[in-house]
Amino acid sequence: MRPVEDHFADQFMRNLIARNPGETEFHEAVHRVVGSLLPVLARHSKYLDHRILERMVEPERVILFRVPWMDDRGEIQINKGFRVEFNSALGPYKGGLRFHSTVNLGVLKAVGFEQVFSNSLTTLPMGGGMGGSDFEPKGRSDNEVMRFCQSFMTELSRHIGSNIDVPSGGIGVGGREIGYLFGQYKRLRNTFDGVLTGKSLKWGGSLVRPEATGYGAVYFAEEMLKTRGDSLEGKRVAISGAGNVAQHAAEKCLALGAKVVTFSDSSGFVTVKEGATREMWEKIMDLKNVRRGRVSELADAFPGVTYHEGAGVWRVPCDVALPCATRWELDGDDAKALLENGCTCISEGANMPSTPDAVEFFVAKKLLFGPSKAANAGGVAISGLEMSQNSMRYSWTRNEVDERLHEIMIRIHDACAAAATRYGQPGNYVSGADIAGFVRVADSMIDQGLV
Repeated sequence: MRPVEDHFADQFMRNLIARNPGETEFHEAVHRVVGSLLPVLARHSKYLDHRILERMVEPERVILFRVPWMDDRGEIQINKGFRVEFNSALGPYKGGLRFHSTVNLGVLKAVGFEQVFSNSLTTLPMGGGMGGSDFEPKGRSDNEVMRFCQSFMTELSRHIGSNIDVPSGGIGVGGREIGYLFGQYKRLRNTFDGVLTGKSLKWGGSLVRPEATGYGAVYFAEEMLKTRGDSLEGKRVAISGAGNVAQHAAEKCLALGAKVVTFSDSSGFVTVKEGATREMWEKIMDLKNVRRGRVSELADAFPGVTYHEGAGVWRVPCDVALPCATRWELDGDDAKALLENGCTCISEGANMPSTPDAVEFFVAKKLLFGPSKAANAGGVAISGLEMSQNSMRYSWTRNEVDERLHEIMIRIHDACAAAATRYGQPGNYVSGADIAGFVRVADSMIDQGLV
């Protein structure tokens, strides 16, 4: 065993920050992982000898390009396009595209780094990557979005392929955008490949893809509860958000007999004292997917539903919390409020919705806490299954895909739990996810030599 000096993590982070100045989101993502890996590095000197961690935090390739396009007024607009191809030790790069005004290289490297671990945990043959643009589709016409997507793909098409890099949707990149991107790829490359996931069912998409992230977070929560001889049945579940992930997390909770007691959006949140009904869930689906309304309308439509303006969903008494809205929506004070109000299980549906101090609190109090790299891996798992179906020119039924998703989430849970126990931290799913994801990638990098 080669000793790992006490200052290793601090020195590693100083070097990382010096090499990647200004990329605060990336620094934070790496910092979260390094501490978890110290026991692994101490026990297995090969990872230090091969400088695996130093290699893993350096993307294999970063592509930055100009995206010129014309708006409906005939004016030329310029955006930045990115693709960070982080690690291909396990398979083609796999990760989302994000179109949002806040997109920058540090954000994409942070998410891409996390994606390497999430994809590894699925045990499917997928590397990790992330891409996008600072283009904001909100408020743009379909024609403007199409022209942007066509310009974006004109450059991106040089760098992706079904056995090279397979992007998927993400924030600001839904079915409409994926369609425009795929159409331009097909036009340029003259091939019908499974090069994007999140496609329409009519031309190569997979059933359960829209539901997968929400379903997966619930499956992960259920597996954590099983370790204490418990289940979701009858549990009060607080869900933040009312978008895709929150909607389908709620749907699966209802199917498993849980009581969904909250939904939220940017204006405020609603509480449902007796738990949401199927009719209420259908109303949320209509409000958010058809009419673009507010959750406050749920209180107008149903007795027993109360609307509260502003934040505060994590102050509602619950047994299980599913943060499904946005990054860093749950802070240390929220974490304390959850514990005080009876919550014992948290499963992250959004990407990194809990702040570092909240995560530290959950771990210190030994709550059941499923970090996003594990708990919300259902989305990328179904993307991997979509890739398989595309390769076979075949489609599985809804039940078949859901069963495979459930099996994958069980495997992810068990791998995290086993890794945490193996390295002296039983029940710590944060360390377990980092360790299990790291070891599979690291061993593969060693097998493949210094590349």
